[in-house]
Amino acid sequence: MATASKAKKKTVRIASGRKRARQDVKLNAANTALRSKFRTAVKGVLKAVATGDKAKAGDTFKTAQRVIDSIADKGIFHKNKAARLKSRLSAKVKALAAPAAA
Repeated sequence: MATASKAKKKTVRIASGRKRARQDVKLNAANTALRSKFRTAVKGVLKAVATGDKAKAGDTFKTAQRVIDSIADKGIFHKNKAARLKSRLSAKVKALAAPAAA
């Protein structure tokens, strides 16, 4: 595990600093997992849009919205970045549905 080895390289003498280093390893692992979940959700929407499947794109967009909002609430991404990403994904899903209606 790369994150654990990075934390062990630091030689902190104060007990609170050692505890902070241990906590940072856990937090870094959790944030990395959430970031990966976010990227997977976005890729799912983009793949559905690329294939032209309106129903699948709509469903994956709904799930991606929940993931993006939860990541923004936890502070991993800024709320404005989350809003921008949701807006862009929404525009792609809507553009996919628009030619069929016209």
